[in-house]
Amino acid sequence: MYCGICHTDLHHVKDDWGITMYPIVPGHEITGVITKVGSNVKNFKLGDRVGVGCLAASCLECEFCKNSQENYCDQIQFTYNGIFWDGTITYGGYSEMLVADHRYVVHVPDNLPMDAAAPLLCAGITVFSPMKDCQLLESPGKKVGIVGLGGLGHVAVKMAKAFGHQVTVISTSPSKENEAKQRLGADYFLVSTDAKQMQVGNSLICFFEE
Repeated sequence: MYCGICHTDLHHVKDDWGITMYPIVPGHEITGVITKVGSNVKNFKLGDRVGVGCLAASCLECEFCKNSQENYCDQIQFTYNGIFWDGTITYGGYSEMLVADHRYVVHVPDNLPMDAAAPLLCAGITVFSPMKDCQLLESPGKKVGIVGLGGLGHVAVKMAKAFGHQVTVISTSPSKENEAKQRLGADYFLVSTDAKQMQVGNSLICFFEE
């Protein structure tokens, strides 16, 4: 298996939020190969390349679950530090193996390296979801602003460019301009502490209303 690392993992390990159930095995950006399937599973088989994100279980009955928004379910359980269907505590991607409900498993394409795919199960979906909600997947040519060029920002820039949009990165760090534009392909770069640059930025970004 491969597993990315998210700062949430560190919070749980240190019990920063006071909810950790020790012993804990973190990790929720997981890719691997299926070695066993349950008798009722039809959409996966032995040897499939798959990924598992942060969700392990939810009620599957509420309006959120029925509308593919399980992350809002009030009975949600996570890939680690949660309670699985059988009442056991869940353990995450830094394990040697992982048992997962097939409803929370996704296929990983053959042309996508497993190590590169792992961060998409958390960082990737975090930036993909708002792009989908704003209809950016089907309508290229929009002006997209990415605030911050950290772990999520890197992924957001690459996704927005892949979907055909003009991308402006906004950062407090002028030193990141070359990386944003030359390495990741951003069209514009603004330093958030520069009032003049930010004023110009009004014309570089589309604003969406619900």
